[in-house]
Amino acid sequence: SGASLAQVGVTAQKTMRLLPASGKKATQKVVVGDQDGVVTCFGIKKGEAVPVFKTLPGQKISRLELGGALNTPQEKIFVAIGSEVRGFTKRGKQFLSFETNLTESIKAMYISGADLFLCASYIYNHYCDCKDQHYFLSGDKINDVLCLPVDKVNCITPVLACQDRVLRVLQGSDLLYEVEVPGPPTVLALSNGNGGDSGEEIVYGTSDGKLGLTQITGTKAIPKWEIGNEKKRGGILCIDSFDILGDGVKQLLVGRDDGMIEIYNFENAEDPILKHDYALSESIASIQGGCVGKDGYDEILAATYSGWLTGLTTEPVHREGGSGEELKLSQEMQSKISSLRNELEQLQIKVLQEREKYQQCSLSSTAVSSVPAFSVNDKFTLNKDDASYSLILEVQTAIDNVLVQSDVPLDLLDVDKNSAVVSFSSCDSEPNSNFLLATYRCQANTTRLELKVRSIEGQYGTLQAYVTPRIQPKTCQVHQYQIKPLSLHQRTHSIDQDRPMNTLILKGQFSFAEIHSWVVFCLPEVPEKTPTGECITFYFQNTFLGTQLESTYRKGEGYFKSDNISTISILKDVLSKEATKRKINLNISYDVNEESVRHTLKLIHPKLEYQQLLAKKVHLIDALRELQVHEGNVDFLLPKYRSILEEADQLLEEYKRQPAHLERLYGMITDLFIDKFKFKGTNVKTKVPLLLEILDGCDQDGLIAFFDAA
Repeated sequence: SGASLAQVGVTAQKTMRLLPASGKKATQKVVVGDQDGVVTCFGIKKGEAVPVFKTLPGQKISRLELGGALNTPQEKIFVAIGSEVRGFTKRGKQFLSFETNLTESIKAMYISGADLFLCASYIYNHYCDCKDQHYFLSGDKINDVLCLPVDKVNCITPVLACQDRVLRVLQGSDLLYEVEVPGPPTVLALSNGNGGDSGEEIVYGTSDGKLGLTQITGTKAIPKWEIGNEKKRGGILCIDSFDILGDGVKQLLVGRDDGMIEIYNFENAEDPILKHDYALSESIASIQGGCVGKDGYDEILAATYSGWLTGLTTEPVHREGGSGEELKLSQEMQSKISSLRNELEQLQIKVLQEREKYQQCSLSSTAVSSVPAFSVNDKFTLNKDDASYSLILEVQTAIDNVLVQSDVPLDLLDVDKNSAVVSFSSCDSEPNSNFLLATYRCQANTTRLELKVRSIEGQYGTLQAYVTPRIQPKTCQVHQYQIKPLSLHQRTHSIDQDRPMNTLILKGQFSFAEIHSWVVFCLPEVPEKTPTGECITFYFQNTFLGTQLESTYRKGEGYFKSDNISTISILKDVLSKEATKRKINLNISYDVNEESVRHTLKLIHPKLEYQQLLAKKVHLIDALRELQVHEGNVDFLLPKYRSILEEADQLLEEYKRQPAHLERLYGMITDLFIDKFKFKGTNVKTKVPLLLEILDGCDQDGLIAFFDAA
C-alpha cells in the first residue's frame, strides 16, 4: 500500500490541504480537519510527521479551505464547524470566529479573497468581509460550491453542484442558468487549478463515478469533455490539478469512494487519458499534489475516511517486459515501516494489559458498561447499468459482520470486490416479517463492504443493516434504507414525448406539500423539501426496462404519465392508500393507451430472449462437459454447442451474477397482463398459467396476440 504518514480522526470530504511553501525550503506543510473537531498541521521529515500545531477537539469539521488576499499566497486556514466558520494562521493562531445566520450545518464552502460562499442543504449564502450579500434557495441539495476566479472573469460567478444532476450558475441572488450533467455532481474544481486560460472552465465529478469539464460563460455552458465510468469504479469525492509527472502540464488527480486514486494526463490537450491508478482500502476524502517529504520530490497526498494520510511518489521503475512510471514505496518508507512494526508490538502488549484491567474492572460491583461510539459512512444508490442498488458501508475500524434484513423481497447480487462470506437464514412466511436475512462475515482488516440488491417494483418497505465492528465490548449500529414502491426509477432531465402514454389524474383537497410528500414516498431521488413555486414536473426512467414516467403536480391535482401501465397501476394503489391514511378523498381517473402495452412488451422482449437463451445454455453446460470427457474431443458437436463450451465460464459467471433475472422478467410481464385488464375491470388471474406457458415458448408475436385476445 502507499506510505502512511499520519493518522487523525475520521475525515469528511475536502478537509485536507497543503499550505504553500514558504521561504527557501520548498516542502509544504499538511493541514487537515477531522470529525473530532481538531485541526492538525504538520510537516514531514525523513518520513515522520513533525507537528506544527493542533487545535482542541469540538464539533465535527465539514470542510477546510485555504484563503488570503487575492494574488498573495493562500495560507490562511478556514474551517466550517456546524454553522460557524473559523480562521487560523499557518502557525495555528485563531483570528476569526464567524457565527453565520445558517440554521443548518455548513456542507460546502469556498473562499476567494474577502468573499465567503457557504451552502447548507438547500441554502446558498454569500458573505463579503463576513457581511451578508446574497442568498439563494436551490431546488435540490447542494453538494459543493465554487466561484470562478474574479481576477479573470471580472465578476462574481458562483456555481453550485446540486443533487438533481444539475450545476446551478448564479448571479447575485438569482439563477443565471442551469447545466445538466450526467450524474449527481459531488465535487467541483477549477480546471488546471485556475479555471483554464479563460478562467471559466470547471471540472465536476459525480456520485456515479463520471468526470466532466464544462465552460461557464456569462450566458451559457459549453461542455468540453466527459468521461463515463466504464470500469464501474466508485463515486468521485475529490479532485486536484498538479503536475506530478513533471512534464509542464498539470494532471488531474481524482479520489474515489472505493479507494481508487487516479491520475489523468492531457496528452493531446483535449480529452484526459487515465495514466496511473492506485488502490487504497477506504474512500479518498481529500487529494492534493505537492512537495511534502523531500525537497524536489513531488508526491500525491490523500486523506482517507478513517483519517489516514497517505503519500504516493512517482519514481521510474524499470521492469522486465514492462516500462513506464509506477507509484512505489521509497527506501525511507521501508525503514519507517520497520520502526512502526516495533511500535506496533509495544502497543499490542499495552492493549493486552489494558484489556485485562478492563476485565477485572467489569467484574467489580461498581462496574459501568461503556458502549464505544464508532462512525459509519454509508451510501445506498441505484445503479443505472444493471438496475440494482449498491449499499456501501464503511466503518472507521475493521468490520466483524453485517446482518442484512429486509421486510420486502430482494435479490442479493454478486459483487466481485466483496471478500466477505455470506450465509442466509431461512425466513418465516408470516406477513410483515422477514423476506431476507443474510449475514456477511468479513475477513480481518475489512473496513469497507459493498452489497448489491435488486428490488421488485410495487413491493416497498425497509432494508436494515446491522453493523458490528471488531471492537470490545461488542456493539452494533443499525442503519435503515427505504425501498420505495417505484424503486427502480431514476431521475432524468427529459423523456421521449412520442411514446404511447397512459395517464393517471388525481384531484382532491390536498396541499402541494401533501402530494409532494406522497411522490417522495413513491419515488427515489425526489428532494424531500417541498419545491418553491406552485407547480413542479419531475421526469424518471425505469432503469430495468427503460420505460419512463412524467409527474406534474400542484395543490389539488396531480398528473402522472407513463408508457408502462404497471407503473401507473402501482402509483394508483400507493397514492390512494396514502391519501386514505390521511383521510383525504381522492378523485382518481385514468386514460389507458392500448398501444402502450405492446410497446412495453417490445421493450421487455429482447431482455427476455437473452435471459432465456442464457438459462438454456447454462443448463446444457454440464451435459456438454460430460460428452467432452467421454468422447475426448468436441469436434463432432455443432458450432453453437462448441461455443457454449468455450464460453462456459463467462456464461456461468453472468448467470450467477443475476440469479433471479428471468423470474423478474416473467413477473413484470405477468404484472403487465394483470394491470392491463385491471383498468378494464376484469380479473385475469386464472389465465396466468397459460401466459407462463406462452412465455416459455418465447414467441413475441404469440405473446402480443395473447395480450390482445384475453
